[in-house]
Amino acid sequence: MFEAASALRDEFVRLEAEMAAPGYHTDPVRARRTGRRYNELAPIVAGLEEHDRLSDDLTAAEELADEDADFAAEADELRSRLADVDQRLTALLAPRDPNDSCDAIMEIKSGEGGEESALFASDLFGMYQAYALRRGWKLDVLDTETTDLGGYKSLTAAFRGSSGGGPEDAPYGILKFEGGVHRVQRVPVTESQGRIHTSAAGVLVMPDVAPEDVEIADDDIRIDVYRSTGKGGQGVNTTDSAVRLTHLPTGIVVTCQDQRSQLQNKEQALRILRARLVAMAEEQAANDASAARKSQVRTVDRSERIRTYNFPENRIADHRIGYKAYNLDAVLAGDMDALVDALLAADLAQRLGEVDV
Repeated sequence: MFEAASALRDEFVRLEAEMAAPGYHTDPVRARRTGRRYNELAPIVAGLEEHDRLSDDLTAAEELADEDADFAAEADELRSRLADVDQRLTALLAPRDPNDSCDAIMEIKSGEGGEESALFASDLFGMYQAYALRRGWKLDVLDTETTDLGGYKSLTAAFRGSSGGGPEDAPYGILKFEGGVHRVQRVPVTESQGRIHTSAAGVLVMPDVAPEDVEIADDDIRIDVYRSTGKGGQGVNTTDSAVRLTHLPTGIVVTCQDQRSQLQNKEQALRILRARLVAMAEEQAANDASAARKSQVRTVDRSERIRTYNFPENRIADHRIGYKAYNLDAVLAGDMDALVDALLAADLAQRLGEVDV
């Protein structure tokens, strides 16, 4: 079992030697890529070594079990431990998105429902913000467009994993299932008759890739600058610091105005553009790939929903996996663990159907 993973052991040994070689850190780009791959392989190799050790111990215990009852009991315990290790290894070896170990960039946009939709977009961001805090992630707001009541017409934020977290804790691999249309049912603050309204907000999640991972030619970008609008102050609304990037080959347009300087806004806009280009390339390469990618719908329409938030019933329902719970208040406060675990389990079940160990 797991013979197909022997090549991963060899790759891990090669990477260890490369990282220990003199001059390894003289090439930061290569060092970053090597380190990321090393971190991805480390739990797999550790699991393979534990599997081999437990298998050897189990063989020895079984050989002695007929002579000593203590060894029979030990063999039973070893079988149980080996089954757990095998289950974990099978999950680690299942086909996965190579970007799962990346940080994430999320865009939230209001849709149907006017001001209520923008307020719901704000609620969604608050949910992800609280969840990020629970996981020890760092969150940076890159750009916003607000409404008079404090809602968001659009918001772009970056999620960075904790320094001590492994690849399985990376934001993109977890948050990518949030991509799609989220529907809310509640009495809006703007409703005077107490009627329940339905509105929607859209979420798009993209891998936050390094500059060297996506090459963007200067000639492929048109840069426009203008004065920021909305909330701001000295150095924001008083200068032409806002930046609009147009990627000419694809027509992708990215605007950024929340930072204090034109240079900062340009850097953030390029960061978002790289993420969008990666998402577009993946979508074009695999339109019928995983359910997670299919859910990254870009239209904000109530008929293309992935999840419903029903406030009167305190109910949250994810329509892709049939998940339903009556703790909406807790989920909006950042307690998303049960929902996330259910989504990850459904994704793993799908990937295990493709695994060959």
